[in-house]
Amino acid sequence: MRYIKILLLLSFIIVESQSLWAQGCVAIRGSSCSAGLGVSNTLLKGEFIAGTGFRYFKSFRHFRGLEEETNRIAEGTEVVNKSYFVDLSLNYGITDRLFANVIVPFVHHNRSSMYEHGGNPPNGLGERHETSAKGLADVRLGLGYWLFDPNENQSFNYAFGLGLKLPTGKYDYKDTFYNQGSNKDESIESVVDQSIQPGDGGTGIAIDLQGYQTLSNTLVLSTNLYYLLNFQATNGVLTRNGSSEFSCPDQFAARIGAFYNTSISGFSGYLGARVEGVPSKDLVGKSYGYRRPGYAISVEPGIGYNTHKYAINLSVPIALIRNRTQSYEDKQRTIDRGVYTHGDAAFADYLWNVNFSYRFGGKHTMKQDHIPIWEDIKNGTR
Repeated sequence: MRYIKILLLLSFIIVESQSLWAQGCVAIRGSSCSAGLGVSNTLLKGEFIAGTGFRYFKSFRHFRGLEEETNRIAEGTEVVNKSYFVDLSLNYGITDRLFANVIVPFVHHNRSSMYEHGGNPPNGLGERHETSAKGLADVRLGLGYWLFDPNENQSFNYAFGLGLKLPTGKYDYKDTFYNQGSNKDESIESVVDQSIQPGDGGTGIAIDLQGYQTLSNTLVLSTNLYYLLNFQATNGVLTRNGSSEFSCPDQFAARIGAFYNTSISGFSGYLGARVEGVPSKDLVGKSYGYRRPGYAISVEPGIGYNTHKYAINLSVPIALIRNRTQSYEDKQRTIDRGVYTHGDAAFADYLWNVNFSYRFGGKHTMKQDHIPIWEDIKNGTR
């Protein structure tokens, strides 16, 4: 059963490296544009893997820097984002080493707040209302290449990926805001918050590196590094108060963990760590415009069940560190006004990820011998 065990163990990361990561008010829309660990590694020429992933989180804990503003929940003024994501993906093996994929994401966001609907008490009305946004998000296309020939029985391999993020998601989505106007007695249609816009309006180039390393007959180490360069500074859409335009920020993520091949047929476990975020300053181009930069560091447990063609997996990243960093605009206002400025953002405690994939096509079947990684390890030949 060559190559099957490595598929079963590594396919758990399919949606994790493709996911539209997000941590609440820090809108992290990027994802790995390569096919994902386990997917691309198991694809031979002409083979496909179709996948779908569902994710959910609720952000409500406000941070300014590393410090949580616990008073927001106590006072009932916290902003609550509930976000649902569905990704449809198709991965294709162009050769045994070169692979391509397309990811079509859909989102549904619901945002509850007081400050956007008349203001937080005691100076505002204190009425909580909701805004929503939904639909197609930013489509991603990608190519990846394994640095070592998988047909040479490698116990490790790394793939370099290059992708394109398209501005297909609506980035000027509008909804109703209550208690507006000078007398707080109007309802108006206006753009929703940046964190729940389906897209960011920018065309981006994504670079990622993914890989695996067999540690023993039961453990495989996996890594994934990702960076999205958004060359456009802003998307031309003014924030609701008209103070600035929405930024098209860079995004980054890193993930490392170990897969455990259990003694129960088809079941695997995973434990890892991940960091994802939005930088205050872009790597290339201008950094002005409105953004909420920051990052979250999480521990990520997960389980999976796999057959020869199908895989279903669950992971729950749990946030350990959340940091709303000072934005480019915060720094400029600090200089201009002489008063330190540092905005806040709401983060989630955890995320739910459920993923399903199906492999088909090509000249080979899952029952044929491909790369004898796990079998060779068990037989003592590696």
